[in-house]
Amino acid sequence: MRPITNRLLGRWSLWMSLLFLLVCMVGILIWLAGRYEVSQVQTQVAQDASDAVADIRIGLTRNVQNLQALQFTGPASVAWEQEAGILLREHREWLRLEWRDTRMQLQSEVDSPFRNPVFRHMGTSFQMPEVVQACSVAQRQSGPGYSTSTYVPQANGQGLEVMNLCLPVLNNGELIGFTVATYALQEILANFINTNLLRNQEISFTEADGTRLAMHGAVERSERTFSAKQLLTLPGNTMVLRLDSWRVPPNLFPNILTALVTLMAFALAGVMGLLARDMRRRQRVEVDLAEALAFRKAMEDSLVTGLRARDGQGRITYVNPAFCEMLGFTAKELLGHGIPAPYWPPEMVDEYGKRQALRLAGNAPPREGVESVFMRKNGDRFAVLIFEAPLINAKGQQAGWMSAVLDISEQRRIEELSRASQERLQATARLATVGEMASLLSHELNQPLAAIASYATGSVNLLHGTTLADPQLISSLQEAMQRIGQQAERAGKVIKSVHDFVRRRDQSRVDVSPRTLLDNVMPLVALQARKLGVRVELRCATDLPHVMCDRTMVEQVLLNLSRNAMQAMQDESPHKLLTLWVRLGAPTNGQQWLEFVVSDQGHGIAEELAEKLFTPFFTTKEEGMGLGLSLCRTVVEQHGGVLQHRPNQPRGTVFSFTLPQA
Repeated sequence: MRPITNRLLGRWSLWMSLLFLLVCMVGILIWLAGRYEVSQVQTQVAQDASDAVADIRIGLTRNVQNLQALQFTGPASVAWEQEAGILLREHREWLRLEWRDTRMQLQSEVDSPFRNPVFRHMGTSFQMPEVVQACSVAQRQSGPGYSTSTYVPQANGQGLEVMNLCLPVLNNGELIGFTVATYALQEILANFINTNLLRNQEISFTEADGTRLAMHGAVERSERTFSAKQLLTLPGNTMVLRLDSWRVPPNLFPNILTALVTLMAFALAGVMGLLARDMRRRQRVEVDLAEALAFRKAMEDSLVTGLRARDGQGRITYVNPAFCEMLGFTAKELLGHGIPAPYWPPEMVDEYGKRQALRLAGNAPPREGVESVFMRKNGDRFAVLIFEAPLINAKGQQAGWMSAVLDISEQRRIEELSRASQERLQATARLATVGEMASLLSHELNQPLAAIASYATGSVNLLHGTTLADPQLISSLQEAMQRIGQQAERAGKVIKSVHDFVRRRDQSRVDVSPRTLLDNVMPLVALQARKLGVRVELRCATDLPHVMCDRTMVEQVLLNLSRNAMQAMQDESPHKLLTLWVRLGAPTNGQQWLEFVVSDQGHGIAEELAEKLFTPFFTTKEEGMGLGLSLCRTVVEQHGGVLQHRPNQPRGTVFSFTLPQA
């Protein structure tokens, strides 16, 4: 068996060698035939490019002769312009003809009638260096001179590449000027080259680096491109002419056998190419997948939001580092764990179990999230906000739930501290206000108390040495007692208004009339108004609608604004008028508003202080705390309104705020 196997192996090796040699031979023959056909096509393309250069030279020479004939009509004359116009109608490659003197000053010009003047948008000054260059060459050679090409933008956003021809004008051997013709490079290609050369070929002028300046010809592309370049050397300028030819690939198969062998070779090469391409695609996909996984891992590790994935049975299939750090568990301790979860507080296991059963049954959670309490590994409880969404697999089926978990314990602590701080600030502001009113209360209470003492003394004097049977005495005593009661009630009202203002209580919004709000603060406003000599004017119609507000807080706003207004008028003795005004505001978004206005005639607010006016702890008073206006704005904004200020006319400031209509 072994010798037979060796012979078979030798035979197969021989046949494989013969096949390899045959393939190599056919391949070499096909390659040589193809190279020959390609060289033939390339030679033809090079010949066509040479013919195109010859055609352009002939056309340029003929045009120089036409321009020399134009010079006999005389410079800058009407006849010259007429003859130039005739030439421009006969030669589409010219865009413009100019007559310039020996100092290159423009004497006459004629534009082509076939298009808008090309220099209307940019003028001709930007290409004067090229014109001077061409005329210098023409003067040295006593013949035509050409400039380098220039790109001329047009008003429609496009442009074209132009070249200038300069021809010296001689009179009895003396230079008297220059004739300048402006060529469009694309029109040179279109008008000078034989149209037979442009079939399935594209011809263009290019720069040395291959940049196309102008091109013309058919663009019916095929499977192969043949290119040839020729230099067009002109006096003063050299350009590259490029010819691109799209030809059907040469006939490479002289007989059927060669064609079949070649076809099989190409089929094998195609299969190998497909396998190689498939392998490259797989490698690219694997690299992209690895990069995507690395990117996702880096993104998940950088998150401060905990991520958790569970399957359809409630088992944890994925957690990110932030979730593990939040709970104090490792990923190994959490993965695969079902219901109940190790981070559920024992006292809430039943409640959370029912909620998870509803979730696994397909009930979608609310989009705004669900607040819960989780337990860390050390037993600490903390508040979390959970957002859940269906986890869809590659087949479009729901495979579980994906959760984003936020630790909101610090947020809740800050909110509680902020609320307590706000309450303390409000209480401090009210106490500061009462402290400033203490001196006013002592002065204001002296009047009713002194009146009570006077009436009491008078009553005692009436009773001394008289009898109660005297009707006049009884009448006087009754009147004195009434006066004593009135003054005592007056003192009580003053004390009660301060007590109601300073005491702490829960916020509650009630339906109240604007007049009631003004009446409640008027006793306190009147205290300071009488001390400072300020006249108070109220403007509040009786038919105004009620507002929905927290009475005490709004009364504090009115009192703070009124006190600030009166203090601003301390030094304005002739202008001490405080106006409290309530009126209907402009409706917004279907909501009706009432506007409360407090205006004074004081010294006003400087521009540099206006931006800082509502900043907490900013004050212009030596004894002030800087909390009044800040708290006022907070109270108004909590009611949905706006607190603002503006200058009063002719002097002073106007503060106004809005409250929603009940």
